[in-house]
Amino acid sequence: MKLTETEITDRLTSTEGWEYKDNSIHTSFEFENFKDAFSAMSRIAFEAEALNHHPDWSNVYNVVNISLSTHDAGGVTEKDFLLAKAIDDIVEEE
Repeated sequence: MKLTETEITDRLTSTEGWEYKDNSIHTSFEFENFKDAFSAMSRIAFEAEALNHHPDWSNVYNVVNISLSTHDAGGVTEKDFLLAKAIDDIVEEE
């Protein structure tokens, strides 16, 4: 179920480093090098597959940009916040 903009904004207050724009939530992470960035992306990929929810993302050298939205719901849903939390937990461990 698609969340309202107010619900998304409220949820983002407890989701540090993420912002809402263009009907998605977005963040980016900078790592020490490409290997660390790619390692984090690999771990995120396993979590995304387990949740059956996949990010739109890009990687340039040591920076990973991530956008989350639920395409079949037409916007941000609880799935996006669950994956955002999982991503934050993975990156914190790196």
